[in-house]
Amino acid sequence: MVFRQFFRRNDAVLMSVLVDENTRLLVQGLTGREGGFHTGQAIEYGTKVVAGVTPGKGGTVWKGATGSRNVPVFNTVAEAVETTGANVSVIFVPPAFAADAIMEAADAGLPLVVCITEGIPTFDMIRVKQFLAGSNTRLIGPNCPGIISPGKCKVGIMPGSIHKPGNVGVNDDPETHAMVLIGEIGGSAEEDAAQFIKERVRKPVTGFICGRTAPPGRRMGHAGAIISGGKGTAADKIAALQAAGITVAGSPALIGETMAQLLSHQHEQ
Repeated sequence: MVFRQFFRRNDAVLMSVLVDENTRLLVQGLTGREGGFHTGQAIEYGTKVVAGVTPGKGGTVWKGATGSRNVPVFNTVAEAVETTGANVSVIFVPPAFAADAIMEAADAGLPLVVCITEGIPTFDMIRVKQFLAGSNTRLIGPNCPGIISPGKCKVGIMPGSIHKPGNVGVNDDPETHAMVLIGEIGGSAEEDAAQFIKERVRKPVTGFICGRTAPPGRRMGHAGAIISGGKGTAADKIAALQAAGITVAGSPALIGETMAQLLSHQHEQ
C-alpha cells in the first residue's frame, strides 16, 4: 500500500493491477547496496527482474549476493527498455541523482516508475512534476515502500510475507470490496480525500490518522507532517473523515478489526 503518493494518473485503477505476473522490472541503481539487496528479495518473491541500470557499468551482469542470479546491466534506461522490454522501473538512486533517474525513466516511455529514494530536494521534485505533466508515466513515490500484488509481483522494500491476497484496496476496481485510507497530520490531502469519498465512493472505507500525539508546530519526521496555522491537526482530519461516513480506527492495530466489522455489517444488510 502506498501513502502520500505523488503520481500522474490518467484513469482509476487498483494498485494491485499496476504490477502482476507480467511485469518486467528494471532496477535503476541495481549495483548499489540497497538496490542489490531488494532486487534479490524481489526475485525470490517471483518478480521478473529483467534489467538494471547503472551509468558506467553497462555490459556487465549482476549476479546477486549468492551468484545465482544473472541480470544484465545497462548504461541507460532507454537501452535497457529497448533490449529487455522492461515496463516498470524501481529507483534506488541517491537523492542527488534521483530526480534525473525519474525523468530518464519517463523519457524512455515507461508507464510506471516507483521511486523508493527519500530525501530528494523539493526543487528537484518540482522539476520532475513539470517534466511529467502531460506524459503517460505514473510515478509512485518518492520516499515510499513501493507496491505489491500479493503472490504475483513485489516492487519495493516491503517484506513479501506479510501481504495476502484479498479484496481491500485503495482505488476503484471490481475486485475491491472495501478501502483503507491511512493519513497523517499536516496538509489537507486527507480532507480532500474525505470529500471525494463522500461524493463518489459507495464502498466501505476505514480510516486512520497518524500523529495524534504530535505537538503543534513541531516537524515530525518530514515536511509534510507539520501542523501550522491551526490546520492539519489529527482532530481536524478525523472529523473530516467521520463527516464523510468513514469509520476511523483508534489505532493501527484496530484497522483490520474495524474493516472486518464493516464488511460483516454490509453482508448482513
